[in-house]
Amino acid sequence: MTVRRILIVDGHPDPDRGRFVHALADRYAEGAEAGGHAVRRIDIATLAIDPLASRHDWEEGSPSPAIAAAQADILWAQHILLLYPLWLGDIPALFKAFFEQVMRPGFAFRYREGGLPEKNLKGRTAHVVVTMGMPALLYRTFYGAHSLKSLERNILKFVGITPVCRSVIGNVEGDEDIRAFWLKRLTASGRAGR
Repeated sequence: MTVRRILIVDGHPDPDRGRFVHALADRYAEGAEAGGHAVRRIDIATLAIDPLASRHDWEEGSPSPAIAAAQADILWAQHILLLYPLWLGDIPALFKAFFEQVMRPGFAFRYREGGLPEKNLKGRTAHVVVTMGMPALLYRTFYGAHSLKSLERNILKFVGITPVCRSVIGNVEGDEDIRAFWLKRLTASGRAGR
């Protein structure tokens, strides 16, 4: 097994450690460390993230020290685990603000004369974990996994992070069997570095 540099980005904006996303991130980290992988973590709930209000801020503004540190962690990583709860059919606003701050031009991609931008984060893989109260099958079929597809296509693949593995975890509200299954599965994924 290849030892990897893994970045875990816990996208739950609520700092309450009782949230299932935090437990999944913890279990993955435990598995990754047990597997000999190097692990770094970013917990969105602990960061002061300002939303961007203009194109000028996005293209010309300076990232805060916390965002600059997150960018350094992304450059360090070979594999990135992203976890978030589904809120109103999408990623939580604070997690979206994080992506807007981190994935700036010049860092995540570079504009070119004519053609598509150059992808600056090639060579990294990702695993996205989404939790929700509804059944996962309903989210995938009826709702088309919209937020997951958007994150994968419009952010991760746009900057060169590929391939992207997906785990959609439904029925997390009160179903202890489902929670136990996924905690074990994330521990195993961490150990394997995927």
